[in-house]
Amino acid sequence: MTSGTDTAQPSHSPAAGASILGGPAPAFLTQRPRWTPVDAPGLPPGRLEHAEIEAPLDYAHPDGPRITLALSRIRATGGPGRRRGILLSLNGGPGGDNGIGRALPARLAAATPLGEAYDLIGFDPRGTGGSTRLEGEDSPVTVPFDSRPPDEVFDALAADMREREEGCRRAGGALRPHVSTRNNARDMDLIRAVLGERRLSFVGWAYGTLLGAVYGTMFPERLDRSVLDSSVHPDWDWRAQFRSQAEATRENVDAWAEWTGERPSAFALGADAAGVIASVERTAAALGALTGGRALRTSFDMVVGTLAADRSRWDKLAELVAALLAAAGSDDAPRAGELLAGQAEWRPGRPAGTRREAVLEAVTSETDWPSDPALYHAGMRDFRERCPYGLGVMRAQPWVGTFRTFTPPEPPTRVRGGGFPPGLVVQADGDPLDHHEGGRAMARRLGHRLVRITDSGAHEVYALGGNAAVDALVNRYLLDGELPSGAETRVPGVPRPAVPTG
Repeated sequence: MTSGTDTAQPSHSPAAGASILGGPAPAFLTQRPRWTPVDAPGLPPGRLEHAEIEAPLDYAHPDGPRITLALSRIRATGGPGRRRGILLSLNGGPGGDNGIGRALPARLAAATPLGEAYDLIGFDPRGTGGSTRLEGEDSPVTVPFDSRPPDEVFDALAADMREREEGCRRAGGALRPHVSTRNNARDMDLIRAVLGERRLSFVGWAYGTLLGAVYGTMFPERLDRSVLDSSVHPDWDWRAQFRSQAEATRENVDAWAEWTGERPSAFALGADAAGVIASVERTAAALGALTGGRALRTSFDMVVGTLAADRSRWDKLAELVAALLAAAGSDDAPRAGELLAGQAEWRPGRPAGTRREAVLEAVTSETDWPSDPALYHAGMRDFRERCPYGLGVMRAQPWVGTFRTFTPPEPPTRVRGGGFPPGLVVQADGDPLDHHEGGRAMARRLGHRLVRITDSGAHEVYALGGNAAVDALVNRYLLDGELPSGAETRVPGVPRPAVPTG
């Protein structure tokens, strides 16, 4: 709607707005978004529109306080005979943290033909972006980040995290307990209803896969076509999901080490995987012994995990390890720093009182975390030994959920299939952020077809990752309803470097 009118809106039927809350449609279901054009790179003027709607803070009390949801829209271009409906999308970390939000329609319009058949609808989930913001205090960190922290700092790390949770409590107020996956799903259904649509289609990446699966579980008759890319595991709580990232990164490092060990003439790091890992560990130890060694070693561990995921850069990782081993062996800290330039330490602390978005902390506290310090200490010792790469130890540390200061108003949804059409799960088998087992389990649970990207550490692949074969499969499904014939379709990832063996 521009200038307060919108003649192209679908009719608002009782079915379109019924029973988000299980009772009579409240007043907010009759609101009409006031769409205003905004400029977007690569799009004709006025093609992208923004609007805001109101949603209940607490859906159990719809007459109570309200929040604002920021929306975007790119209308379908294919005409009435081609238009299928609306397609919502979401990417990013838990709760949409660090995702694209309502900028996603512009990305999809540029990278795919979906805009021919769908009104592309974007939204900033509650607490993020242009929606009602959930804040936390950016509490100072007393222990500098270390990829291999000694036992002596374990208690201080826990105290830092407890203070982080207290900062979230102080700044989060009444909104924080209501920033959850179930409420994000309800917000999606409110968007559908306000737009006058009987059903919606959905593309979700990363956390968006959980949101899409929860939406289908809660509102199965309202979900049309769905694609879940880089999937969380439907049965893991957030602690298990975090820990799986360290295991996925170690699997990538082991695969890289095997490849590098088959090429001793090219890299001289060892003649097998074990020899290459031994060279990596010698490098880490030598860096740690230099002036400023903790930061150098931490940056090294981070870059090993990051580059191991990208098969196309495996040769660069091997060359970097060799160069760093030489620099550290010569006691040349400045040279080591140059080689690792750009590999900053993890989230340096800022002065207390600085505010930041805190949706990540809220959503990952919707499942219970254990409180026993010994459990975390054992996990940190294990990951310090096995999974230091890619900052694996932080996946085993206490989290804000360990010290949660609120009681979730309701339990999480157990994802289940049935009641909505089969769709697609897209999963790279080396995804370092969402372990490949999650994609397989999600496809089985929902009865979806699995598109597996083999020998790949890609994350968020469809339309965002540049894989033309995956894009073609997903586009055929979303536009024409054509699913792959088998339960699993394999698509290659980027090739490994063309370095001869021997």
